[in-house]
Order: sequence, then structure tokens, then C-alpha cells
Amino acid sequence: MLLKDIRDYQILFLGLFLVLGISTRDWTLRPELIGVAIATSLATQWILSLVIGHWSLANDIDALAASRRVGQSPNFRSALITSLGLSLLLRADHWTTMAIAAAIAIASKFIFRVGDKHFFNPANFGIISALILTPDAWVSPGQWGEEWWYGLLFFGTGGMILQRIGRWDTTAAFLGSYSLLEAIRNFWLGWTWDVYWHRLMSGSLLLFALFMITDPRSIPNSRIGRVVWAVCIAGLTFILRNYFFVSTAVFWALFALAPLSILLDGFWLAPRFTWQEKDEEAGEAGEAGGVGGTSYSAFQTPNS
Repeated sequence: MLLKDIRDYQILFLGLFLVLGISTRDWTLRPELIGVAIATSLATQWILSLVIGHWSLANDIDALAASRRVGQSPNFRSALITSLGLSLLLRADHWTTMAIAAAIAIASKFIFRVGDKHFFNPANFGIISALILTPDAWVSPGQWGEEWWYGLLFFGTGGMILQRIGRWDTTAAFLGSYSLLEAIRNFWLGWTWDVYWHRLMSGSLLLFALFMITDPRSIPNSRIGRVVWAVCIAGLTFILRNYFFVSTAVFWALFALAPLSILLDGFWLAPRFTWQEKDEEAGEAGEAGGVGGTSYSAFQTPNS
């Protein structure tokens, strides 16, 4: 690959989606809000990385790792990915709302942890927090419309990321089970299949399935755990959307079931996704003449 770190491609893709949405979908995005999201995410990442590193060092908690964190610069790529994700999905009338969402999104991975694993998707946590805590935040699930070429673009770019991190099973389980539930409901109600395709051909749904629910550091470690988890999210999304008429059902479903990943990790043990292993695999592939690179899920902000 031209760029060594797959997160650079994620930043490129998310930036492309943002420009594409503004230019072709006539989004009413204010550039200053995008700037606030980026600046707040980067600042929060930097501050909390320093605080946690110094606190761990002062309390002699994994002193060697803490000393390394204090001496290293924070992972600003991941924070930038989260800020772009918030800019794509969240809308607000005031800059303070976007700042709150970005700060909470980054802080969530430092706070909600079990061992060395954070179980909330940072951008999703920021979106839900903004919806709950502020009066002017909203999400527009239909902002991408239903044009087929958006879906093709999302599948192409998302597929490249998923191929690197090996999480196609999560996307397939979510989209497959949700599509099946919608098909059964459509058949039961006697609706035409145009209605069915209308409910599935959503750019926001594809973005969620390809870039958010596949976060390798917060989803279950084992394949069977990921499949069960994705099916549960699909089921809850179906219920919230069709029986409680929640337009942002996918985000609430992911938020509600995020802690389930910890329980599933206890049932089915598997190695956790780590950057170090991916770096080594990429290096070996490069030495062998293959295509090397590291990988990560969009909308995620881990520091390690």
C-alpha cells in the first residue's frame, strides 16, 4: 500500500466522505463546527494521555509502560478519525455541543475499560451523549439518500479496511440478520419489495455496518462472539426502528449492547486485537514481497 498505516487511509476516506456529502448532498455543515470537533478531539487525547501516563507512573502502576507513554506523543491519528466521524454523523446548532460530544467521545475510552479494553465505540458514545445532554444535537440517518454509487463507494473503501483487520464476519452478521428481519416483516405485511429495498439502501446504514460496528478494539475478540454480538445489535435495531419508531436505532442499539462484548469475551476466549501483532504481520508480508500495512476501525480512538 502507498501509505504504511491503514489509519491514514481511513482519514483520507472519511475526509473524502465529508467533502462528498457537502458537495453532492447539500449538507448544511458549518466549517467552524468541524474545526471544533477536530481541535477538541486532539486536545482531549493529548491531555488525557499525559494525565493517565503521569498518574500511572506516580502510583507505580505498570511503571515501564507508563514511562513509555509519558515519553511518547499521543496517537493523534485515532483522535482525528473520531472527530471526522462525529462531523459526518452528528449535527448541532452550537459549537459547544460539538465540543462536548468530541471531548466525551475521546474520554470514554479512558474511563469505560475492563482490563486494557474499552468497550464503547468512542464516536458512538459521543453521539449518544450529545443527544442526551444537549438540546440542539441530532443525527440525520437519511442524509446520504439511496443512490447506488454511494453504496459502491462505501463497500469498496470499507472492504479494504475490513480485509486488513479481518472483521468481515461482523458486518456480514449484522447486515445479513437485519436484512432477514426486514424481509420477514415486509412479507408479513404484504408490502412490495420496493419498500424493502428502500429501507435497506441507506448510506448511513452502510457506513455504520462497515466503519463503526467493526471497531476491532471494542468488539468481541472471538469470531463467534462477534457474530452473536452483531446479530443482537441487528435485532435491537429492528425492534427500535419498527416498533418504537426510533430513526437513530442503530446508534442506540450499539450503545446499549456495547458492554455485552465484555461478557462474550468471557464466554469465548480469543486473543485481543493488538497493533503490535498487525505491525509484525505487515512487516513480514513486506519482506516477503506482499502488501503490508496496519489496520484499524474508523471512528475509534485508542492510544495503544
